[in-house]
Amino acid sequence: MLFFDASHTSHTRAQTGIQRVTRSLFAGLAARQPVTGICYDPYLRAWRRLDAGELDQLRPGQTTAGSRGAKWPLHRRLAGHVRRLAGVKPDLPAADGLICPELFSPKVGAHLPEILGAVRGPRVAVFHDAIGLKLPELTPPGTVARLPGYLRELLRFDGIAAVSEDSAASLRDYWRWLGIDQPPPVHAIPNGVDPIPLATAGAKPGAVPRVLCVGTIEGRKNHLALLEACEVLWAEGLTFEMQLLGLARADTAGGALAKIAALREAGRPLLYHGAAADAELHAAYRRCAFTVYPSITEGFGLPVLESLQHGKPCVCSARGALGESARAGGCVALETVDAASLAAALRRLLREPAEIATLAAAAQARAFRSWTDCAEELTAWMRTLPRRG
Repeated sequence: MLFFDASHTSHTRAQTGIQRVTRSLFAGLAARQPVTGICYDPYLRAWRRLDAGELDQLRPGQTTAGSRGAKWPLHRRLAGHVRRLAGVKPDLPAADGLICPELFSPKVGAHLPEILGAVRGPRVAVFHDAIGLKLPELTPPGTVARLPGYLRELLRFDGIAAVSEDSAASLRDYWRWLGIDQPPPVHAIPNGVDPIPLATAGAKPGAVPRVLCVGTIEGRKNHLALLEACEVLWAEGLTFEMQLLGLARADTAGGALAKIAALREAGRPLLYHGAAADAELHAAYRRCAFTVYPSITEGFGLPVLESLQHGKPCVCSARGALGESARAGGCVALETVDAASLAAALRRLLREPAEIATLAAAAQARAFRSWTDCAEELTAWMRTLPRRG
């Protein structure tokens, strides 16, 4: 039986990339083997099993609401306090392994030794990225401040499962720069994708072409360059709609949010309503002609594969983890994702429907990993890991 740490995701309605991975990986693991969701309870001051409500929060397909921060309702805070004062000890079963899929907080990190020591078998963390060290100016300050400590805390694990080859290389390079002699092994295990529900109607014949962009509105996602590209194309007289789906992070997205407001004030066909539930997300993929993911850098970049899985071409970067996803076809992969390059790619596709059809055929010919595939590869690799001191 495995422990699965979901201290953050079981207490938030956010659907960022890490939350989507955490929820879907838990479901993939639970489909094949016993797995117990756990969390560090700061009010009980101990690790414990997730209760029924927390497990419900861990289901894939959550309706996004509120901020990405963890929220502990009053009844859970009181329950933790009461149990601690009464000396009640959490009843945790014996576990043969531990998986930590989140970028855990300093408080959780400080209490990792307690749960690491309670597990008999291999202890593995999922590593997403170190983008905050590469692009601190485009990353929320809290994330930038947290990363150095987090990357050192990962040294306590028996192995690290990186979500892409690019992320694996960045972690190995950072530890090498620190002078770490014997770090835990880092192995790339790419993310899976969620199954697509039964299709409903897509775009109606003759409808205005719609371009879709899915992703959190934040600095490194590069929405400002995309919006500047769209502004150029609309000024040229091209007819299309741009739809943005994603939770906004005002701490790094001020320029993009201001541009969204200005374009909508000018009457441009820009659709933005914030984050979306899974049903709305799938409907948006079916409705669009193609997608664009202008992000400068990613640890993985789920929206690229989600787009291709729906048979919709994607314009994205050719570099790093995004290049890994684009390599097998269906994408327009760009060496740079500045406004001029994005405008050129969108212009070409909007003027050449035949190229969209060719790319769509390439996307439909691709095979996609399920989360069960990902879970099976992860647990098979875990069984090969020796336990570190």
